[in-house]
Amino acid sequence: MIKDALTDPYGRVLNYMRVSVTDRCNLSCMYCRKKGIHRYLPSSAILSYEEILRIIKAGCALGIDKIRITGGEPLERRGLLSFLEKLVVIRGIRDVSLTTNGIKLRENLRPLKDLGIRRLNVSLDSLERNTFRHITGQDGLGVVLESIEEALALGFSPLKLNMVVLGGINDGEIPVFAELTRQLPIHVRFIEYMPSPHVTLDMRNRILTPVIKRRAQKTSLLIPIHDKDGSGISERFRFTDGVGEIGFISPVSRHFCQACNRLRLTADGSLKPCLLSDRLIDVRTCLRDSSNGLDLQTCFKKAADTKPGFCHTKNNMGLSLPVIMSAIGG
Repeated sequence: MIKDALTDPYGRVLNYMRVSVTDRCNLSCMYCRKKGIHRYLPSSAILSYEEILRIIKAGCALGIDKIRITGGEPLERRGLLSFLEKLVVIRGIRDVSLTTNGIKLRENLRPLKDLGIRRLNVSLDSLERNTFRHITGQDGLGVVLESIEEALALGFSPLKLNMVVLGGINDGEIPVFAELTRQLPIHVRFIEYMPSPHVTLDMRNRILTPVIKRRAQKTSLLIPIHDKDGSGISERFRFTDGVGEIGFISPVSRHFCQACNRLRLTADGSLKPCLLSDRLIDVRTCLRDSSNGLDLQTCFKKAADTKPGFCHTKNNMGLSLPVIMSAIGG
């Protein structure tokens, strides 16, 4: 372990950072960002790739060794592949992965593989064309499915499909998504819906994991898979005859704070110690104004020191995101 490894006040070693390279997206998912209502950040507020690389290098010096690139939609930002080429060779990084909605994935799969990236998360909330269009605002299901098929053929692993479960909208597809794992080496992850102050659906749309789990194992019992290091945020299962996995991410009904080993870097240059907190550490100013007397490693240590031990909410069922999800990279 690195001598000055990032450790929060609760003894959690922070070695994972999610990096949002843009808040822009080519979809308008109903639970995330409504088209025509939410404005994007001005370009002057967005970190340059050079600035992001400097921040990541500072984090790596403190033990950050796992990076996930997110957005918005990261493949919407020009020059992403050139940025990734510089990222994957940073000393200390052992894992780089990408979260995408899949719309522009297919054309980028081979370059991503050539860079050594193997881990992909694809946000996919429906396998039905009309439901996909209703949720995302775009008729793009065919393109996404083609991307997934080619990613599997090229050997990307693990390939995770993230489904936000919405009651009365896509919850009827839970068994269908689960069944995919019998024949395909994919990880399907069911995610509880969390509202934000900016996008709040009818609370009848919220279905919690116990119900999701019952529907997922409609045809067969699920066998638990235990994480070797206990740092995963999802409950993992598989069917006895399945080649893939099923995961349940339960930020509302089952907080995973005790296993949280991550920080988030927002597209506009803040370190966010906790997804469900409004605490932010400004690193953009540290980069652009040397007169403040702070350095990047100090910013990281401050973020670690202010990471809460648990979600500050009096009522789990009332849990909501403090900001728009696309602005913080999920």
